[in-house]
Amino acid sequence: MTTQTAAPPTRTPYRPPAPLGGRTPLRRSNRYRLTVIAFLLPAIVILTVFVAWPMIAALRLSFTDASGFGDEEWVGLQNYADVFTDSGVVTAMGNTAVYALLFTPLVVVLALALALLLNNRLLPGRGIFRTFLFLPFIVSLAVAAFAWSYLLDPQIGLLNYWLQGFGIQLGNVLQDPVLAMPTVVLVAVWKSFGFYMVIFLAGLQDIPGSLYEAARVDGASAWQRFRSITLPMLSNSLGFVLIVALIAALQAFDQIYVMTGGGPYGSTQTIVMEIYESGFRKLELGFASALSYVLLLITLVLSLVQFLFFSRGEKDAS
Repeated sequence: MTTQTAAPPTRTPYRPPAPLGGRTPLRRSNRYRLTVIAFLLPAIVILTVFVAWPMIAALRLSFTDASGFGDEEWVGLQNYADVFTDSGVVTAMGNTAVYALLFTPLVVVLALALALLLNNRLLPGRGIFRTFLFLPFIVSLAVAAFAWSYLLDPQIGLLNYWLQGFGIQLGNVLQDPVLAMPTVVLVAVWKSFGFYMVIFLAGLQDIPGSLYEAARVDGASAWQRFRSITLPMLSNSLGFVLIVALIAALQAFDQIYVMTGGGPYGSTQTIVMEIYESGFRKLELGFASALSYVLLLITLVLSLVQFLFFSRGEKDAS
């Protein structure tokens, strides 16, 4: 009698369950990429048409003597050489430097001081003060410039009228070659500090309160807490605000154009106003394009220096 041994049961290879909806991970990944591209496409098209293409066209124009009419002649780097020898441009660069040196520290210090004040929970009506101080930023810059021009008018200006009550004769500050630049800077600071104050407030609220409590227990004074906790923890916000404020100062145009038109005697003529004058009034599009790229290069260098400085400070603090 022979015995038969049963064959071992065959194992069915494991198959992962089918994905829901019959879609493989690869198809889901492709679908995700297509969705991302579909959402980004409008922004890419807008940036290409209104930013990238005008920049490329301006770069080409900067090497020509284009005037907007007739033929263009290739002049190489002549426009860039003229930028640094033109007396009007040199004056505009000096005025822009003065504007940036006055505007940037003033607006940053004022915004930081107000943010520290309004971050105090013991201050009553903090929300009302924050709203009131932010309001100038949402007003159109041209409207604010017109309003301040009328306020400062020596004949009909309310500010002059009020100051005369205290025996102060302000005079026509916008037509004074010495006072015109500080005046437009103060108006720009009044218009912009609310925006930077909000950025500082957001940074202050990210600082853990336990750090201040520990410092108080150790007997640290208010200045020591500000220097050792607040400033290091605000380094990112401070760096961002400084870069944005500096770029805004280098691009100053519309407010000054409305209030002084670059005068008196060119004392408030900035680089952007010089670009506007060269391109649209003198029809020197090639020269204006070269000046635009010089301004772009200056802005990039200054922003990079600030970025490296604050990056190094952040590493030292960490």
